[in-house]
Amino acid sequence: MNNNPIRSKDRFLVFGAPAIEDAEIQEVVATMKTGWLGTGPKVRLFQDEFKAYKGSEYAVAVNSCTAGLHLSVLGSSLEPGDEVITTPMTFCATVNAIVHAGATPVLADVDPVTMNIDPAQVEAKITSKTKAILPVHFAGRPCDMDALCDIARRHNLKLIEDCAHAIETEYKGQKAGTFGDFGCFSFYVTKNITTGEGGMILVKSQEDNDRLNILALHGMSKDAWKRFSDSGYKHYEVVEVGFKYNMMDLQAAIGIHQLKRVTPYWQRREQIWQRYNEAFADLPITLPANPEPNTIHAYHLYTILVDEAKTKVSRDEFLNAINAENIGVGVHYMSMPEHPVYQKMFGWHTEDYPNAGYIGRHTVSLPISAKLTDADVEEVIAGVKKCLAIGKAKNPVLATAA
Repeated sequence: MNNNPIRSKDRFLVFGAPAIEDAEIQEVVATMKTGWLGTGPKVRLFQDEFKAYKGSEYAVAVNSCTAGLHLSVLGSSLEPGDEVITTPMTFCATVNAIVHAGATPVLADVDPVTMNIDPAQVEAKITSKTKAILPVHFAGRPCDMDALCDIARRHNLKLIEDCAHAIETEYKGQKAGTFGDFGCFSFYVTKNITTGEGGMILVKSQEDNDRLNILALHGMSKDAWKRFSDSGYKHYEVVEVGFKYNMMDLQAAIGIHQLKRVTPYWQRREQIWQRYNEAFADLPITLPANPEPNTIHAYHLYTILVDEAKTKVSRDEFLNAINAENIGVGVHYMSMPEHPVYQKMFGWHTEDYPNAGYIGRHTVSLPISAKLTDADVEEVIAGVKKCLAIGKAKNPVLATAA
């Protein structure tokens, strides 16, 4: 076996590196020259173009999806002790937003194939204190929205969609983020389109839209770009104790052009997904399930499961080995009950969520950015095969059989 790294030591393939083109660079420069860097007309333009893309009447631009989730839980008017059911297979921001809003997160295990929250588990966790459901469209695969919407309707629950992975996602012809009362999106640097940091909330009602806009900027009745526009000074009143969650024009300047390429970027990631499927078909790893009929998968993450019982290589051995090949990968995610803070706060135990626990201890996310060249993709494939071959070297029987 060749022990030389397949990538040069001075060229590390960064996981999730964004595709940045000249148009957004020039837009940022032009924005800086105007002197208007904060919340202003370009935020309004990006907001309007995103809600048009999603077919939503209302949208609120914010500085992160985390901020969007926090505001959405607050916008659901929950009281201390009210419960929000969510998935254990998510980033900590989902749970933290519930906690920061004063509510109590309750976990419902995921389906082992889709890795999305299991509606049957959601139904089983509903109590008199349950006030909302917060599903996550994991990796860009839509949740079972028929079932979740039915549960929310029957139990009179708010529905908040975490669409951090799901900009392009559709379920039965309807775009993710438009099913619930709120839909929260991320434009973090690793996301399918980026503003560096940033987020967006799709909102169903004018009332919620107006309130979230106020909460996102200190609770003020007028936003900054209106206060300092050339149409005359406008006094503001603080009507709620709000937050500093607004998006800047500098961020929106990037997003305006990224959004124009959302479809070709999605098509490129689909090509990479299919190439991985083809290359890994005969390996002793679990590949992501195919998209369900009548859905659009955003192809945000390409997750494989590395089970030592099958590969003779542990997941963490694989992570270390592939990083040594100068290939950046991710773990999405250790399940929420694995983290000490939540064990202490809520008494969560991984064994109570066996599907999420298994996924969290075996998952690896491979690079799938639209920035990847064909050569990059082939090097990832070669790296995966090389690192799995460690198991054959450790087990002569496997090596002989191969």
